Amino acid sequence: MKIMKLLKYNKIAVLALVSITLFSCGSDDLPGESQLDFTQPEKTALDNWINGVYLDPYNINVQYKWNQNTVDNSRYLFPPEVDKVKPALEIVQTIWLKSYAAIGGPDFVKKIAPREIVLVGGVNLNSVGTRTLGLAEGGQRVTLFETDYIDKSDRANVSEFIHTIQHEYIHILNQNKPFDEKTWKTLTPGGYTADWYNYEIPESNELGFITSYARSNINEDFAETASMILIYSKDEYADFLAGIQSPFALQALKAKEAIVVKYFKEAFNMDFYALRDEAEKNTTSVIN
Repeated sequence: MKIMKLLKYNKIAVLALVSITLFSCGSDDLPGESQLDFTQPEKTALDNWINGVYLDPYNINVQYKWNQNTVDNSRYLFPPEVDKVKPALEIVQTIWLKSYAAIGGPDFVKKIAPREIVLVGGVNLNSVGTRTLGLAEGGQRVTLFETDYIDKSDRANVSEFIHTIQHEYIHILNQNKPFDEKTWKTLTPGGYTADWYNYEIPESNELGFITSYARSNINEDFAETASMILIYSKDEYADFLAGIQSPFALQALKAKEAIVVKYFKEAFNMDFYALRDEAEKNTTSVIN
C-alpha cells in the first residue's frame, strides 16, 4: 500500500516538474517586440472607389499593386501606372458588369464571378511572338495585361481590352455549366491545331473559326465565338458573316453562334442577343 502511494506521489511530482520545466522554457522563448509591421496601409481615393464599385457590390477584389505571387516571374511584367487603373476598371465595369447586370439580373455576376481581378501594366509576350491578353485561373482570378496601353478614345483598342474579360468570363460560365461540347466537336473537327498562331485570321475564318486562336481547342473556340460576338455590334457581325466566302465555313459559324445563343438561354435564362446589344450600347458610352 505504501509502495502504491509512493508511486502515486512520485508520478505527481514528475508531472509537476515537467510542467515547471515547460513553463520555464516557454517563458525563456517568449518573443520580445515583433519586428513585423502590422500597420494597415492607408486607403487612397482609388482604393475607396474600387471598394465601392467592385468589392462591396460584387465581392470582387482588384489587385493593381505589385504582388509577385500573382504573376509569372519568368516574364518581364510590371504593375500598371496608377493613373491607368481607374480608366481600365471603368471600361470593365461599364461594358462587362453593367451589361450582365442589365440582362442577367443584378445578382448574376454576384453569384458567378472571379473573386479577384489582377491588373498588369505591360505586355505578356510569348516565345512564339503572340501576346497573352488575359488569364482565368480556376474561375477565381482573372488577370488582365496591357493596362497601361488603354485608350478610351479608340474603339478598336477598347474592344480588344474588353474582349479579354468577355472571353475569360465565358470560361468561368462554362465551369459552372458546360456547353454542348458533343455537338460543337462535329462542326469543324479538322481545323484545330496547336500552331494556330501561324494562320492569318481571314484564313481561319474561311475554315469556320471566328479567330485563329479559336482553333486551339473547342473550349477556346466557344469562348472566342461568344466573346467576339459580344464585342461586335449587330451590324459589324452581319458584315463579318457577309464576307465569308466558303459555304461550309459560313454554315459552321452560324451553327456555333446558335449553340452559344442556346447555351445562354438554357443555362442562365439569358437572351444572348440582348446582352450583345447592351454591350454595344455601353461600349459606345465609354468611347463617347
